[in-house]
Amino acid sequence: MLVHSDTRLAHLRAGGVSLVLDWSDGRVPVVAHWGAELTGGDEASIVALARVAQPAVDLAHSPVDAVRSRLLLLESDGWKGRPGLVGHRPATGSAWAPVLEIVSVDIDASVAEQTGSVLSAGSGRLVFGLRDSAAQIEVELALELLPSGLLRARARLANTGEDDYLLGELAVAMPLPATADEVLDFTGRWSRERIPERMPLGVNVHMHESRHGRTGFDSPPMLMCGTAGFGFARGEVHGVHVGFSGNHRTWVERVPSGMRVICGGELLLPGEGALAPRAEYESPWIYFGRGDGLDEAAAQVHAWLRSRPEHPGILRPVTLNVWEAVYFDHDLDRLIRLAEHAAAVGVERFVLDDGWFTGRRNDHAGLGDWAVDADIWPNGLHPLVRRVRELGMEFGLWVEPEMINVDSDVARAHPEWVAASGADLPLEWRHQQVLDLTNPDAYAHVLGELGGILAEYDIGYLKWDHNRDLIAAGSPVAGGAPIAHAQTLACYRLMDELVARTPGLEIESCASGGGRIDLGMVEHVQRFWPSDCIDPVERQDIMRWTAQLMPYELLGAHVASPRSRTTGRVSDLSFRAATALFGHFGIEWDLTSASDEELAALGEWVQYHKRHRALIFSGRLHRSDFDEGALRLDGVVAADRSRAPFSLVSLRRGSVATIGKVPVPGLDPRASYRVSVHAPGPVTGLIATPWLQQHGIVVTGSVLTLSGLQVPEMHAEQALILEFQEVPATL
Repeated sequence: MLVHSDTRLAHLRAGGVSLVLDWSDGRVPVVAHWGAELTGGDEASIVALARVAQPAVDLAHSPVDAVRSRLLLLESDGWKGRPGLVGHRPATGSAWAPVLEIVSVDIDASVAEQTGSVLSAGSGRLVFGLRDSAAQIEVELALELLPSGLLRARARLANTGEDDYLLGELAVAMPLPATADEVLDFTGRWSRERIPERMPLGVNVHMHESRHGRTGFDSPPMLMCGTAGFGFARGEVHGVHVGFSGNHRTWVERVPSGMRVICGGELLLPGEGALAPRAEYESPWIYFGRGDGLDEAAAQVHAWLRSRPEHPGILRPVTLNVWEAVYFDHDLDRLIRLAEHAAAVGVERFVLDDGWFTGRRNDHAGLGDWAVDADIWPNGLHPLVRRVRELGMEFGLWVEPEMINVDSDVARAHPEWVAASGADLPLEWRHQQVLDLTNPDAYAHVLGELGGILAEYDIGYLKWDHNRDLIAAGSPVAGGAPIAHAQTLACYRLMDELVARTPGLEIESCASGGGRIDLGMVEHVQRFWPSDCIDPVERQDIMRWTAQLMPYELLGAHVASPRSRTTGRVSDLSFRAATALFGHFGIEWDLTSASDEELAALGEWVQYHKRHRALIFSGRLHRSDFDEGALRLDGVVAADRSRAPFSLVSLRRGSVATIGKVPVPGLDPRASYRVSVHAPGPVTGLIATPWLQQHGIVVTGSVLTLSGLQVPEMHAEQALILEFQEVPATL
C-alpha cells in the first residue's frame, strides 16, 4: 500500500517492541524510537516523541542541524563516524557523498491506519525508495518488524548511470540508548566455538569482522550492547546479526557527542561491489533484536523462526552419525551391526559419514568425485540403505559439495574449477581446496552428481560439510576475481535445487562443526552442527551460546563415546546424555562396543527425549543468571508455563560444588509446581538435599523464582534433569 504523501511518521509495534520512524525532512528515515512498546500511540504523542527525540543544536557553532540517527549513516547528513554507504564512480571519483531523498514510501502491514501525519501499524514492512539524481543511484530500503518483535532490514542499491559504480559498503544502522555501555562479543576456534567476551563500550568503534568466506567459529550469534552487567534476565540489550553465510561485519559505535549506533552489513571484497550500468546489489537481511535480558532477545528470534511454514516440526528424529564409530573404515557388515544396535535403542535416522565415494580412504583424496566407490561398495549403497530402511530408520549421507581435493579425478580433468586468485593454488586446509561454484560448469557437475545419488537411493537427509575457510579464493575463469559473495549465493542455490528435486530432503549445515550458523543459512537447512567437539563439558558452553540465535530443534546434540576424541576427557553416560537432551538429540558412538548396561541406559535416555522433545522444541529458553561458573540451571518453559524441564549441571573441575539456593527462571509466580528429578542413568557421588529425597514436592512458582531450590552437592561433570509440573493450588 502506498503511504499518503502527507504522512511523515510511522509507528510499528509487535512482540512488545515499538519502532518509530521520522522522514519529515524527506531524507533517509530517522529512527526516533526502537525499544519497549510505547503506550498511548495516538498521533499527538508520536509527533511529540519525534520532536523530543531531536538532538540539541549548538547554534553558536553548528551551521547545520544536529546529526540524527538514520537507517543509513551518510557523510552528506553530517555523520562523521563510520558510514553506512561507501561507493563512488571510479572513472571520475564522483558520487562518493550521495544525498538521498525519498521518492516513495510503501507499507505492507497486518493493521495499518493513517491519521494526519502518522501511520500506525502492527507488524509489517515499510519500503522507502530513495534517489540521488546527480549521483545516479537509487536505494530501496526495506524495514520489517516481525510479529515476535525481531526487526530486520535490507538495502538494494541500483546504478542508474552510464558508467560503473563501485560499492564498498552498504550497512544498516539502529540507534542505542545512552544506557548501552557494555558490549558482548564472541571469539572462537575449531571445537571451541562462540566463546563470549565482555568489554565496556568506549568512544569510537567496536567492530567484529568475518573474512572467512563463511560465518566463522568466532562469529557472534548477535553482537550485543546493553546496560552494564546485563544478563539472561536482566538489563536492556540490543543486538545485530547479519543473515549471510559469507563475509560480513557488525559494529557498535559511540561518537564523542555520546550518540550510539549498532550496525551490520556484508563485507565486500575488492571488486565484489562493482556495478555496471543498470546493475544492482541487494544486501542480506540485517537482524536487530532487543529485550530485557538476553533470553528475551533470544525469544524474539526463536519465535520468528518457529513461525515460518518451512520450519521443521517438533518431532525431530533421533539421529545416529557413524563418523566417530568407524571414520573412513566403511565395512558393510560392521555398519549393518551398528545400524541394528542403533535401531534397538530407538534411533530414527542413520547417517553414513565421509568415506563412501571414489578414492576416499582418508581426507587427502577423492573430494569432488561424487560417485559411490565400487571397490568398497561393489553393490553400491543399496544393501546398507535397504537394511537401514528395514529397521525403520531414515538414511542420511555426508557430502562436501563446495570443496575439492587436488588428488581427485575431477581436479585433474578440470584444474580451472579450483578457486585461486592467481597462478598458484591457495594455502591448503585439511588437504583440500575450494571448488569454484560460480563457474557454471563446476556447478552443473556437482548438481548432476549429487542429484543422481539422491535419485538412485532413498536418502532423506544430507550432512553438508564445509571444512575450510576461503583463502585467496578467486575464479580462474574470471581472472582471479574474488568469489566469496557469489560462492555463498551459489551454495544457497545448489541446496535449494537439490531439495526441489528431492521433496522432503533435509540438510544439516556442518562447517568443520559450527563454522556456518546464521540466519541466511537457516533459510536453506533444517539443522546445524554446533561443533565437532562433543565433549559434554565443552558442549555446555557451545550450546548455551549458540542457542542465543537458534532454537534447540535446529541444533544437533549427540551422545559421544565415553572418551572424547577432541579433548580426551572421560565422562559418565548420564552427563553426556543430559547435555545432549536439550538439542536435536543424537548419538555419535560405536554402539557395538557398548556394554548391555550402557545400551539399556542409552535406550532409556532416547525414550525420555522422545517423551519430552515436543516441549523442548516449542518452549521458551531460560538460562540461569547467577554468577557462579561451577553450576548452571538452563531449560525451557512451556508457552502456558505449565511445564518446564531444566538441566542442573555441575561443571567445576575439582571437588564437591555447591552454591546454596538457585532461583528457577521463567515460572508463573502465581502457580504451584510439583518438582521432580529424572536421571535415567545412575548419578554417582550425589549428596542429596531433603527436597530431592522427597520426590515430587510441591512448591509455589514465586518461591521457586524468588527464593529458589537448595542445590544438592554435586561432583564435577554431573547433571540432573529437573521437571516442574503445574498442579492445582489445593494439592
